[in-house]
Amino acid sequence: MILLSGADLVLPDRVVSSGTLVLDGDRIVDVGGGAVAGGARDLQFDFPQHYIVPGFIDVHVHGVEGRDTLDGGDAIADIAGRMPAFGVTAFCPTSIACSPSALREMLAAVRRARTTRAPAGARVLPAHLESNFISPEFKGAQPLECLRLPPSALGPRSSDLGHRSSDIHDPSSPIHHPSSDWDGNDILREIDAARPDVGILTVAPELDGAVDLIRCLVADGHHVSLGHSGATYEQGLEGIRAGARQATHLFNRMMPATHRAPGLTGAVLESDDVVAELVCDGVHVHAAMVRVAMAAKRPERIMAITDGTAGSGLPAGSRTTIGGRPITVRDGAYLDDGTLAGSVLTLDRAFARLVSGMGLSLSDAATVCSTTPARALNLQGFGVIAPGAVADLVVLDRDLRVVQTWVAGNLAWERSDIER
Repeated sequence: MILLSGADLVLPDRVVSSGTLVLDGDRIVDVGGGAVAGGARDLQFDFPQHYIVPGFIDVHVHGVEGRDTLDGGDAIADIAGRMPAFGVTAFCPTSIACSPSALREMLAAVRRARTTRAPAGARVLPAHLESNFISPEFKGAQPLECLRLPPSALGPRSSDLGHRSSDIHDPSSPIHHPSSDWDGNDILREIDAARPDVGILTVAPELDGAVDLIRCLVADGHHVSLGHSGATYEQGLEGIRAGARQATHLFNRMMPATHRAPGLTGAVLESDDVVAELVCDGVHVHAAMVRVAMAAKRPERIMAITDGTAGSGLPAGSRTTIGGRPITVRDGAYLDDGTLAGSVLTLDRAFARLVSGMGLSLSDAATVCSTTPARALNLQGFGVIAPGAVADLVVLDRDLRVVQTWVAGNLAWERSDIER
């Protein structure tokens, strides 16, 4: 039995002052408004003038502290080991568009990290593939040479996804690669072979064959996220009707919404079926637009993400890579040609920015950093402080800096200046 006492407990609907949490094994067994008397206890931590929030869940993160998800080897496990320092208790390792062999290597690393999680590491969730099936005009930092048209989705069996007819060949398309030794079918074969380890796929719904692809991916149990897209409002709605339930970094790399042409942005903001990601670093999206999105969709349909890169956690001026391509750390991560290639944000700083710079309450910030992503990914018992919930927790000081991170009832990370 472990007691965390004296902190303000951030619950979904309120903040309990000077409360006590009781952990037993990997679960929260009691949420109290005061000291818990009697009973055996193994450890007790006293945290006056602190907050306890549900563990942060980042569904879109490419790396941290010099490690990228496509680095190969033990990169995913290494990233998992670094995440608790930033309050992250679970994350989706996220790829950029890559070759089938690179994707195979990454998904194998995801499988290893998911099945052999160290007690001090964050949970590794199924991967988010910021996939090959996106618009070249809205690719951002995605490598053009790795983009492909979706294969034709013929036939009713989603299990045949990786074995369907060849790519739709449009010689005028910038993603038609007749000289390449691989196509969209090869990507789908890798996804099919590693199905349990692929959670989310970003798809541009306006591409030829994309709507059929969305239906097949959803039938196979994947979450489809609409993004990197020049889709019209109508095309966005078609993707949603096909089963897409997420939007990749809302506002970024999609057609800007106007009063006459709302585009994919408008379709996402309008639809209660879609949970939208927001990069809350103050660079990707203006604070006013974050507030607009929150008002339109409510915190229950918004997920704070970092879109963090290997530059996250490194000082300005540092050089590292994303998918093997050099990036420089400034207020974001930038390719050498100046293209914004993701953020250098960590989710603890996103939480702090939402509270101090964007006007969210502690409970609403915890909702978008923890509760909404858990619910969107169907993670039962995660992302909330409640009796019976999983004991994935973050202790924050009054400056909203991470003091401790607990994963499955184990102390995964502790700031060095903490006195026991």
